[in-house]
Amino acid sequence: MNTVVERELELRLVLSPERSIPVPARLTYRADDPYAVHITFHIGSDHPVHWTFARELLVEGVFRPCGHGDVRVWPTKVAGRSVVLMALSSPDGDALLEAPAAQVSAWLERTLRAVPPGTEAEELDIDDGLAELLAPTPADDLWMGDPWPSDESGDGE
Repeated sequence: MNTVVERELELRLVLSPERSIPVPARLTYRADDPYAVHITFHIGSDHPVHWTFARELLVEGVFRPCGHGDVRVWPTKVAGRSVVLMALSSPDGDALLEAPAAQVSAWLERTLRAVPPGTEAEELDIDDGLAELLAPTPADDLWMGDPWPSDESGDGE
């Protein structure tokens, strides 16, 4: 059975220190992709935006600044509220998003109960996948056999 942990919440797109706008979002965690979290912004719109990054990055970002490059996450307080800031960068532009820390933390706790840290590889079933991928098939006999007969002829030359 594939466990999915979802949470819809309203993030704030920070436009300036004084101004932000609400952005509906959905956090998704799937046990069949155990190292990743997925965030969809603008749910219900014609052009939702999807981001995927390491669950560990978001878990750590709830407690201390982390990440570099395209995704950076850190905790802070805004107007006395605990929030998690996510700075996302892409060729299309940059965004600074503010998420309620309590809601993100509660959702992350559910993902950690679904797939505890350190057990992610078990969810992937890599050994069975590799065995299936590397298993010989009848067509392999055609490709793995010697395409040229031996130079040694049996006619006694």
